[in-house]
Amino acid sequence: MVKSVTLREAWSGEADCRNCALRTTVLFAGLEEEDFDRIHDPIDQFDLRQGTALYQTGERGDYMFTVRSGALKLVQYLPDGSQRIVRIARGTDVLGLEVLLDEPYQHDAIALQRTEVCRFPARLVKDLGQNSPKLHKELMTRWQRALTEADAWLTELSTGSARQRIARMLLRLARDNANHDCELLSREDMGAMLGITTETASRTIASFKREGLLTETQPNHVILNIASLRRIAED
Repeated sequence: MVKSVTLREAWSGEADCRNCALRTTVLFAGLEEEDFDRIHDPIDQFDLRQGTALYQTGERGDYMFTVRSGALKLVQYLPDGSQRIVRIARGTDVLGLEVLLDEPYQHDAIALQRTEVCRFPARLVKDLGQNSPKLHKELMTRWQRALTEADAWLTELSTGSARQRIARMLLRLARDNANHDCELLSREDMGAMLGITTETASRTIASFKREGLLTETQPNHVILNIASLRRIAED
């Protein structure tokens, strides 16, 4: 179900938007009161079920997105037909920046779990960016963050043994969680992300559980032994 609100409502925290990524990412934090008089496009809020594609590689799009909650995988496809997960987008991340350059979407963005997103027209951001230096600077910051995150996934998760790669992946997934917990990805997604086989991912996770490196508190939800995983990751 799609719920539409105005940018003014999202920005000011009305209409159940107090925890909306549009506010907390401060993407629009630099707007002035007069900016709202020029804005007529709505902000759409909706849920994605696990496995649903937000957009697909090569699609021409008119929208950008922020993640309110949940997570999406960004997937690229290799010439042999296999897939590689290049990044995980989570709460407050901005997706679809490429449409600001009139480029098609560069990945498949697929929900890893139930995920809430906000959708807003790229033309809105273009128009505001021309008149708001703060918004333009924040957009560049978001773009650089996405590039830095992609580089980190490439360098940290594509080198070393399977144990090292999985340890690094788990640490990244739990990085912002005070309780050191995270949702486990499917073994297929782990393989696609880390460049290892599904079987290797499954065996390694089972080994980590036996060694007490992670404790499953409910199906696919684990608490990590951060210190031990860091030792493995840094070996």
